[in-house]
Amino acid sequence: MVFYGIVITTIIGMIAGLIQIPSSIMGEIPSLESTFGIVFSHLHEIFTPELLAVIFTFLFVAFFDTAGALIAITSQAGIMKDNKIPNIGRALLADSSAGAIGAVLGTSTPATSVEFSAGVAVGGRTGFTSVIIAACFLIALFFSPIISVITAEVTAPALIIVGALMAMEISKINWGKLEIVIPSFITIIMMPLTSSVATGIGLGFVLYPLTFIAQRCFKEVHPIMYVLGLLFVLYFAFIV
Repeated sequence: MVFYGIVITTIIGMIAGLIQIPSSIMGEIPSLESTFGIVFSHLHEIFTPELLAVIFTFLFVAFFDTAGALIAITSQAGIMKDNKIPNIGRALLADSSAGAIGAVLGTSTPATSVEFSAGVAVGGRTGFTSVIIAACFLIALFFSPIISVITAEVTAPALIIVGALMAMEISKINWGKLEIVIPSFITIIMMPLTSSVATGIGLGFVLYPLTFIAQRCFKEVHPIMYVLGLLFVLYFAFIV
């Protein structure tokens, strides 16, 4: 239904004159000549304080953006068991490998996204779904004039549906405990307010141990949560 909605909205937009009708079907043949391998010419700049700060920032943002997306998608798909994601190491390896390969090719960073939940909603459960989507994106490279008519205004309703699918998982939060409600609420509300999944998750990591400390429930928090909370405090204090 999401796909059909995008197609119908695009057609209506072109009929109403709100979306420009493409003048051709196929665009120029894609070329990586101008971007391929450019990253290697800057490797000598890595070990500088400024760039190391950038790398650290991207590490935090990329990791927790991906972790947040994986938690949401696997939870919706019913794959998560006992609050654990099976084979999450492979998923993170695939995501990080895609980022590294994208850097070499000179493309925008490929990454796991919560929008993938639209695929889960229509039955996608395995990696084969991603393979088919990747093949479709490869084909789409040759039809850029047609793809360009799908504007942000057209995809906005689809993202609303994706957001609604994500909101269904909120029911699994224990809303009867204040020490869980506060970090959960801040995490949820700060994601759209800051336009960053990582920032929302970071604030949740900071507040989660603090609220348990306030309730004198120190032992109920895993030690790694205190470490991550401290790291995010330093992240917000010195990098953001």
